[in-house]
Amino acid sequence: MQTFPHRLTGNSPDVAAFYDADTGSWQYVVSDPETGQAAIIDPVLNFDPKAGATWTACADAILDYVRDRALTVAWILDTHPHADHFSAAHYLKGKLGAPTAIGAKVLQVQEIWADLYADGSLKDRPDFWDRMWQDGESFALGNLSVQVRLSTGHTLASVSYLIGDAIFAHDTLMMPGSGSSRADFPGGSAAELWETIRMILDLPGETRVFIGHDYGDEPACMATVAEHRASNKHVKDGITREEFIRTREARDATLSLPDRMLHALQVNLRGGRLPEPDAKGRAVLRVPLNRFATPE
Repeated sequence: MQTFPHRLTGNSPDVAAFYDADTGSWQYVVSDPETGQAAIIDPVLNFDPKAGATWTACADAILDYVRDRALTVAWILDTHPHADHFSAAHYLKGKLGAPTAIGAKVLQVQEIWADLYADGSLKDRPDFWDRMWQDGESFALGNLSVQVRLSTGHTLASVSYLIGDAIFAHDTLMMPGSGSSRADFPGGSAAELWETIRMILDLPGETRVFIGHDYGDEPACMATVAEHRASNKHVKDGITREEFIRTREARDATLSLPDRMLHALQVNLRGGRLPEPDAKGRAVLRVPLNRFATPE
C-alpha cells in the first residue's frame, strides 16, 4: 500500500493506493480528511484464469484499511468495465452496504458484449449498479466535491473522478516513462483517448494524476499533470495529435488480449457479479470463439 496525504491548502483528499501484482492494477481509497467519508475506486476481485478460481484478498485488504481508520464508505466506484481484472464492487457492497456506480455509457458496452458472448441477459441492465453517472455530474464526498468526467478512448464508457487536487484517471495515462494505455478494445479509439488525455493535462500543473496500471519492477501510481506534460513519452508537450495516434495504434497492433479479458467483462458488465449458479450450484463463464484476431 502507498499513501498520499492531503495537502495543507485547498480541496484535497487523502489517498491510499493498493496494488494487485497479478494484474498490475491499482485500487484506491480516497477520503475526506475532515469527515472521514470515503470512496473506493476500481477494487479488484482476485481471479486465477487457469484454475477458474476467485477469492477476495485484494478487497479484504481494502476493508481492513477502511475499518482500521474508521472511514465511512459512501461510494464504491468503477471507472469503466475492466478487461484485465474482475471488479470487487458487488462483493464490497455486500460487506459495506455502500452504493455502486459507473459511467452511464456502460450500457453501450453491454450491447457490444451481449453479442460477443451470445448472452442477451447482459444487455440493457442498468440495475447492476445503484447509480450511472453522466458526464459533468458532481456529488459530495464529505466536504469534498467529486466531478465525473467522461474519459473515452480506452473504452467508450470510461469516466474519471476529479476530487479536489486529485484525478483518478484509470486506463488513460500510464506513468510518464510508459506513456498511455491501449485503445484497441471494442469501442476504443486512439483519437478519443488523445482528447481525454488533453482534458486531463489541461488541469492545474499540481493536480495529482492517479492511474489504473503499472507493470514495472517498482510499481508507481501517481505523477502530477506538470510531470506528465514535461516527460510523458506519448503525450508530453510538443507531441502532436497525429503523432500520438500513429504511435498508439502501432503499439496496439502488437498487443495480445489481456489473459483475463474474456472472463472479466461478463462479470464486470454485471457490476462485479459472478455468473449465477444452476440448480446444482454450478457457475460457468463463457468464452467467445474466433471473434478476435491475434496480434500482428
